[in-house]
Amino acid sequence: MAFWCCSLNILAQTSGEATVEKLVLYGYENVRWKETPTERIYTIESNEEKRIGLGVANALKIIQAEGLPVDKYCRVIVTDNNIPQIALTYYSTNSDSTNVRLSDWETSYDLADSWKSVRKERKKNSSLFKVNVIIYPQLSYMNMIITQIYQVLFDLSPAIEVSLWPGGKLTGMLKIPVYNDGYGYYENKVHPGYLTISQRFHLPYNIKGKATIGYFNADAWGADLQFFYPFADQRFSLTARASYIGIGFWDGFRLKYSGFDHMRTTWSLGGHFYWPEYNTQFSLKYEKYIRHDTGVKFEMIRHFRYASVGMYAQKGSEAKLNGGFRFQILLPPYKVKRHGYIPRVNVSNNMGIIYNANNERYYYKDFKAEVSDNIMEDNRFNPFFIKSELRNY
Repeated sequence: MAFWCCSLNILAQTSGEATVEKLVLYGYENVRWKETPTERIYTIESNEEKRIGLGVANALKIIQAEGLPVDKYCRVIVTDNNIPQIALTYYSTNSDSTNVRLSDWETSYDLADSWKSVRKERKKNSSLFKVNVIIYPQLSYMNMIITQIYQVLFDLSPAIEVSLWPGGKLTGMLKIPVYNDGYGYYENKVHPGYLTISQRFHLPYNIKGKATIGYFNADAWGADLQFFYPFADQRFSLTARASYIGIGFWDGFRLKYSGFDHMRTTWSLGGHFYWPEYNTQFSLKYEKYIRHDTGVKFEMIRHFRYASVGMYAQKGSEAKLNGGFRFQILLPPYKVKRHGYIPRVNVSNNMGIIYNANNERYYYKDFKAEVSDNIMEDNRFNPFFIKSELRNY
């Protein structure tokens, strides 16, 4: 019996190490593994594949090909900058260890105690201090004058994003105007865009959060804090956000900003329902905006593999009913390999447009704390969305 147990441990060790090495070979970052009496745990981070479903699917294929543990759980934790996001779990037996359909894996925000068990294991292919140079195409348009259909601003905005520590990221952007028709003198100048440091974190009860300080968009600078909490029925969730901001704009590379005595608070509290059969999210939020007005906002967004499309309506305390639609489209190339610590150059993951039906410019003003904040990225680690993607691979 002792010899048999020893043989099983050696086989598990060999299988686990071989799997980690293969995952690293295929470009996965922050890869770890650990064997416990009840489960085998892996952590992976897919940073080469923009289609997160495909990135997860390929990792599961590698893990299955190398062999699943016998008569115990295999749990794969997907991380983002070394912060856990979701877990995929399968209970394997002797008969099915290498013949598992990807759709048979359970997906969940719940990490159980697995992250605590594996987080201190030595990780391979760390994302720490790796640099991404990302080109963000930014298009703005408005219809405010009767003699012209649209006024248009198009920028190509390269940004440097650096992983500083687990969950920590530095972003610096430069806005380079390509075409400006009606957006004013200051937008003709090359000037900084986002200048931020953000920290993502994972708290007990599967609460996820992000804190960001720096210069944002919409002429806002300051501090922003966001939280996400999924209920036991993970179709339902809550989000909360609080910000303390000032107003400032760039004249070339000179920042003109209001003093600390003109700082203001904004906040948002929202409830969400996700319809897995159609990958559609319904949201209702109560918010306070940059100009001190408050309002209720309803959103319905459907998520596809290459796009997210939705509509919204909002009613403010000082403004008439407003609404419109929005979309994000995944931009090619869909996969870009990284070579060690050489900075990786790529086009941003996606590009989006918001249509404001009432041309409302004064009320409902909001900002994004990070350049990557959008409806498609917010859904990136949704377990229902990833589960639906696994059925296609």
